[in-house]
Amino acid sequence: MGGLSIGELARRTGVHIETIRYFEKVGLLAEPDRTEGGHRVFTDQHVRALSFIKRARELGFTPGEVRAILELGGPEEACCDEVREIAVHHLDQVRRKMADLERLERLLASTVERCSGGHVPDCPVIDMLDGVAP
Repeated sequence: MGGLSIGELARRTGVHIETIRYFEKVGLLAEPDRTEGGHRVFTDQHVRALSFIKRARELGFTPGEVRAILELGGPEEACCDEVREIAVHHLDQVRRKMADLERLERLLASTVERCSGGHVPDCPVIDMLDGVAP
């Protein structure tokens, strides 16, 4: 029986073996055929699917969003209009996170600016972390 071992799949995709097993366990990656000895035998379709999953996760898509795209047919069959809905929702989430990070950056910058940096017990950074109003 030809095909790829899990180690070769990991090398080709840059995904750790334990992560591959996890994706298989949670149903993101289709279970491969097995040899008579029980070893997994992966195909080029697994390489493509795993690369797709890895890239989607790198872009911050949640496992649920990735699963939804895969259920629509994944990189081979999913229709743009259906995938676009998922991407628009994800984009909204990214924009919310960016707004939160911008607020956090302003708070930290203003607090650090008020901090003397001296070896004194009065510190705006400590006050902020301790929940003390400025």
